[in-house]
Amino acid sequence: MSQPTYDDAELILKLYDLRREERLRVARAWFVSNFSARSVSEVMEKYPPGSDQNAYYRMVSTYWDMAASFVVRGIVHEELFFDSSGELLAVWEKMKDLVADLRAVRKNPILYKNLEKGANQYIAWLNRQAPEAYEGIRTMFAPKK
Repeated sequence: MSQPTYDDAELILKLYDLRREERLRVARAWFVSNFSARSVSEVMEKYPPGSDQNAYYRMVSTYWDMAASFVVRGIVHEELFFDSSGELLAVWEKMKDLVADLRAVRKNPILYKNLEKGANQYIAWLNRQAPEAYEGIRTMFAPKK
């Protein structure tokens, strides 16, 4: 893999700066601590449209889908991105059981594809760097039953 560039670093810093926006910061904290759903009906029941929790879930999931798109499309240096974006895996672990139902209900087979691909790239990278680390992340953020 090539060396990261100044442009890669600039994009990483911009993504980080977006994460510092107050409403997104609140949404991220709520999502990591509280979000748990395995189906669209469960999302609608627990986090109904119009609620802050529904907005938080949508803000976090779409932010990380967008950020992952930069890695998936080769716009940002993969390793540099993974060095500072561990939350991507937390979001994927909390959403991965929900995504198939979301795609079916919305009739959109590409919904959250960047999040999924980016997470899979991250998992492969992490397994090369620290083979036991992903299992710990997976266990920590698995949806509550």
